[in-house]
Amino acid sequence: MSKHPAQAIQDLQFFGEFGGVNPSISDSSTYTFISAKSMSDTFEGNTEGCYLYSRHSSPTNLYLCKALAYMEGTEDATVFASGIGAITSTIMQICSAGDHIVASRTIYGGTYAFLKNVLPRFGITTTFVDITNKDIIEEAMTEQTKMLYCESVSNPLLEVVNFECLSNLCKAHKLQFVVDNTFSPLLIQPFVLGADIVIHSLTKFINGSSDTVAGAVCASSEFINSLKDVHSGVAMLLGQTLDSFRAASILKNLRTLPIRMQKHSENAMYLSREFEKLGYKVCYPGLETHKQHDLLKSFFNQDMGYGGIMTVDFGSLEKANAIMEMMQHNNLGYLAVSLGFYKTLFSASGTSTSSEISEEEREEMQLSNGLVRFSIGLDHDIKTTFKQMLASIKLAEDALNVNLVS
Repeated sequence: MSKHPAQAIQDLQFFGEFGGVNPSISDSSTYTFISAKSMSDTFEGNTEGCYLYSRHSSPTNLYLCKALAYMEGTEDATVFASGIGAITSTIMQICSAGDHIVASRTIYGGTYAFLKNVLPRFGITTTFVDITNKDIIEEAMTEQTKMLYCESVSNPLLEVVNFECLSNLCKAHKLQFVVDNTFSPLLIQPFVLGADIVIHSLTKFINGSSDTVAGAVCASSEFINSLKDVHSGVAMLLGQTLDSFRAASILKNLRTLPIRMQKHSENAMYLSREFEKLGYKVCYPGLETHKQHDLLKSFFNQDMGYGGIMTVDFGSLEKANAIMEMMQHNNLGYLAVSLGFYKTLFSASGTSTSSEISEEEREEMQLSNGLVRFSIGLDHDIKTTFKQMLASIKLAEDALNVNLVS
């Protein structure tokens, strides 16, 4: 019987050089070899027990890689200096000029911009689709399609992937099924559910303290080795290397991820229910009114909850901005992008993290300018927080009404 992903990462034992409970940090950019042959063997790909250069790998980074692979249930993993570094390297390792990608239309804005604006310069095209519609996805596939790309829970509309359906589609069409799982670590295990490659922005929930930018790819050993290949690996040759000190910091924070995800989920579930009761247009996968609620319920790790991200549509950008500013003024969170921090973070997605998507396309996918994405924090007394949020909303609305009258 396989371990729960939370137990898997907590059961790993990495001791330091002198018996420390945390592994020692490798503070070196390059490494010595016992013999000249060992060096030449390493350049030929035989790296077992040898370290070449920290742009390729380091002992500290490999500790984190092993923990992430255990968490996702994959054979291996490798880490990057950013989440977008992990995304772009994966895509460029798989695709070449003339290839085609089918991608979800609701994904992180940076990923969308890379697929739409950068890759065509290299002869790689992308068709963006409604990832919840099997017929539309299959219709978009061509003989040149190499990859289906999506997010487990999409940014910012929180659409949930039907893994069984998409995995079968990819197998039938011989495509790589690549899934960004940044919004739902421990909640969902895409590889176990049929994905080929799992990507994370470690910057977010996994690290949890908004002090590090990092990314990861979890996949088969064959794919990870191809990324790090000295002669043709994009991870190696584009130099998107994660610093060893940052890797050590993320590894330590990873140990508390299960507890943090449970609290993020608990607080988000409470707030989404309370806002919905008052008639607000709320989107949260834990609500029965969410379109894919039953789907997610059929495969997620229930003890982790439904995640820490929710959205509320306040109708207009002016109102959304006024409410967010008032909430920040009252210390209920911060007007900031990113997610997974101990404090609640909020932003109007249409003018921030999804601003790369055209206004016409945002209208088509029903991403309104008044939509506020909340990354719910670790508030101890969430009931009091909710009351203070409502008070802040009332103050913001009153101020707007005064301005309209004057």
